[in-house]
Parts: sequence; structure tokens; C-alpha cells
Amino acid sequence: MKMSELKPGDGGVITSVTAQGEIAQRLLDMGLVKGTHFKVLRKAPLGDPLEIQLRGFLLALRLKEAEHIGVEKRPGK
Repeated sequence: MKMSELKPGDGGVITSVTAQGEIAQRLLDMGLVKGTHFKVLRKAPLGDPLEIQLRGFLLALRLKEAEHIGVEKRPGK
């Protein structure tokens, strides 16, 4: 499942980052690495961007970026 498919309140763990080049490096630099737990807090009215909480901070991601992040959805996270 892709992070872009999740709804506010959903959480889980990152299983993969499939982006290439600069986008991949940017995602990794922001802490979006395999094994990281996160929670989707909200989406903008038109669905883009989405706000997630991970590693003690909030991060806004474009859906285009979130499509490159594979996740395992976990209830209650």
C-alpha cells in the first residue's frame, strides 16, 4: 500500500521508498526510512498535501512524494 492511499487517522510503518534521484534523497533526509512509524494527521481540502507525524515532528508531503512510499497500515498507531 502507498502512503498516498491512507486517510487521516491511519498509521503504520514505512516498508519501502521507491523514489529515485533527488526525490529519494530528500525523502530519506526528512527521516522517511524503512521501519519508521508514522500517523496521517490530516489532508488539505483538495487532498494535497497530507500532514504526517513521525519521529516527534510534523511533516507535510505532496501526494506525488507520498506515492513513492510503501507502507504497512497498522491500526492504533
